[in-house]
Amino acid sequence: MVSTNNKDKPWDTPDIDKWTIEEFKPEDNASGLPFMEESSFMTLFPKYREKYLKSIWNSVTRALDKHHIGCTLDLVEGSMTVKTTRKTYDPAVILKARDLIKLLARSVPFPQAVKILEDDMACDVIKIGNVVTNKERFVKRRQRLVGPNGNTLKALELLTKCYILVQGNTVSVMGPFKGLKEVRRVVEDCMKNVHPIYHIKELMIKRELAKKPELANEDWSRFLPMFKKRNVARKKPKKIRKEKKVYTPFPPAQLPRKVDLEIESGEYFLSKREKEIKRREERKEHQEEKQKERDTERQKDYIAPKEEKYSSSISRPAKKEKKSHHDDEDSVEE
Repeated sequence: MVSTNNKDKPWDTPDIDKWTIEEFKPEDNASGLPFMEESSFMTLFPKYREKYLKSIWNSVTRALDKHHIGCTLDLVEGSMTVKTTRKTYDPAVILKARDLIKLLARSVPFPQAVKILEDDMACDVIKIGNVVTNKERFVKRRQRLVGPNGNTLKALELLTKCYILVQGNTVSVMGPFKGLKEVRRVVEDCMKNVHPIYHIKELMIKRELAKKPELANEDWSRFLPMFKKRNVARKKPKKIRKEKKVYTPFPPAQLPRKVDLEIESGEYFLSKREKEIKRREERKEHQEEKQKERDTERQKDYIAPKEEKYSSSISRPAKKEKKSHHDDEDSVEE
């Protein structure tokens, strides 16, 4: 875009891309002197990250040494600190180093987190813990963002060209600024009960429209889907009708107090020691009853089941023969 200022600017030509981020070199620091003051940032990390950070800290130190940034890992306090040195020439690299330790604290693996030191890479840590008060609802909506086998998250990564990591109460995102803005909108809407699939459909349509140069200066709203919010009526639980009580003008009888019950049983007149002894005896009796019940339950496994009496099929006709033989003898005697 050519400047509209009246003064002639021969260096301002249409072929210049003003959005390109050029690399900051030591020659760009005009004074060549170290910074007046030391800048430092500190971030805390959870206990479960201690072992991993300890193992990769040498790699972190080497990556930051290239940009002349100092770093310290305090395992006692559970913190990471980055600070500028006298050799640091880029004033913005300390902000990149701050983002690096922030991502490491949020469980982003080092090979991915170290890419934040590149000029065309930005990051965003989206807090989702305070959006939903109900714990079960929060877990469901967070899982909805991830999707089955992480498919929803993969689709978002492909469409926005960002790296997304859902961890605890935060969502860590790395990528270009445009992608970060889209991911934040999807995540916040998901926690407000808007399914990510609607945004994914919209992003897919936008990506296809961006390929057509004739639609570059047109409004895309007519191509985008319009989703209406529907309140689905849920089934109300059936109310159990209570039986109508017979009306009586008299109030119900007063229930006896605890003291009255103790006086009736005679416990009120016992001393503290006697009360304690009685309580122990009752507890012992209760335990013995429970023990008997347990013993009977255990003995059930050892009781033999009732079996039918075994009768051989061969012996039965023999008995009949004997009976018939006796009958013959009786008839002879007669």
